[in-house]
Amino acid sequence: MSLAEKVRLAGVVGAGGGGFPTHVKLNAKAETVIANGAECEPLLHKDAVIMEESAAELVRGMQLAIEAVGAKEGVIGIKGKKKHAVAAVQAASKGTNVRVQLLGDYYPAGDEYDLVYNVTGKLIPPGGIPIAVGVVVNNVETFVNIAAAHDGKPLTHKTLTIAGAVKSPATLRVPIGMTFRECIEYAGGLTTDDPVLVIGGLMMGTHTDNLDTPITKTSTGVVILPRTHHTIERKIKPAKMQAKIGKSACDQCRYCTEYCPRFLLGYAVEPHQVMRTLAFSGTGEDYFNQWAAMCCSCGLCTLYSCPEELFPKEACDDAKSMMRAKQMKWTGPMNPKPHAMLDGRRVPIKTLAKKLHVLDYDLPAPLLRQEISSHRLTLPLKQSAGTACISKVKTGDRVAAGQVIGEPAPNALGAILHAPMAGTVREANDKHIILEK
Repeated sequence: MSLAEKVRLAGVVGAGGGGFPTHVKLNAKAETVIANGAECEPLLHKDAVIMEESAAELVRGMQLAIEAVGAKEGVIGIKGKKKHAVAAVQAASKGTNVRVQLLGDYYPAGDEYDLVYNVTGKLIPPGGIPIAVGVVVNNVETFVNIAAAHDGKPLTHKTLTIAGAVKSPATLRVPIGMTFRECIEYAGGLTTDDPVLVIGGLMMGTHTDNLDTPITKTSTGVVILPRTHHTIERKIKPAKMQAKIGKSACDQCRYCTEYCPRFLLGYAVEPHQVMRTLAFSGTGEDYFNQWAAMCCSCGLCTLYSCPEELFPKEACDDAKSMMRAKQMKWTGPMNPKPHAMLDGRRVPIKTLAKKLHVLDYDLPAPLLRQEISSHRLTLPLKQSAGTACISKVKTGDRVAAGQVIGEPAPNALGAILHAPMAGTVREANDKHIILEK
């Protein structure tokens, strides 16, 4: 059986937040395999913990992937400041066809376009993906899961960081389907009476006040902050209000564009031009929305560079949605050339954390080594890019740990879902499966 098939049967998806089914990437042919260990989101530490604790499995997963795609080498991209993780992966990769490349401590060093350029010197074609330049990129946790899949172990648990307004920030390994409420208790409990969860990190994450939101295969961590925190106040502002403020206040200063990491790499991303659609909707909207096509939604323009605290990232998100709805493709320049100020305009993580007003929360989040379990798991049937799974169980069924409980439709893009524990199905519908011990 091929590695790609073993990975498909194990239900492995991108663990860095994207959730793309990993078996698809392993069916490609590439020259270089890159492990993304940049971990740029302030306060999150799960990738560093994984590299410290599972360096050997990371390297083994990379070697398996290298063989599967016919690559010449593997590269682990990791920030030089993460000294313990660097030491662990350097020791594990010694004498192998995997090497370590140190990255600067800036945001977003983990953007695939930026990472591929730093490692290979190649620029991904506008609108393209890494394989277009002979590269396969996966998160470091994904490679650990590839090694497990090779050994016949399905993906049933997730490593994530619990940070922010908790008593003891921690990194946990938990069963998929466990709630953030339960995870927070393992981090000592909340230090705020009115928490808002930003799942996936302050820059690119989604916010909710529902503590019972379940952990999924793509959960990288959560930052909890009080509702009155300035960054939270900005994030929860209604979309119509964001657009109204931008329409009245944007003075086209270009800071959002001049700090944009994709613009600095040479791509035609200009958020200040997209902001014009707020005022000129209906007259040139299609033209101005094109400037958002290559936006990676890193959030730097909204949360760092805009001096008036407007919402260019959200304007770009809306523009991309409009382009998808109209089935518009990028028609602009296809020959990116890095900006002369690329290195000079990098945004240091410490500077970003200060801008976000979270320096007081910038604390270690060590791995909690105890075994963590739950008596009740809520398992969404969609936990990857592509389509949702179809439930393979019904209410009242008893299932074994590791049993397949959901599968995508035949030939559809998606990822198989397994039971993280033995138990009884309390509910099964087209949205989720609830499993109890």
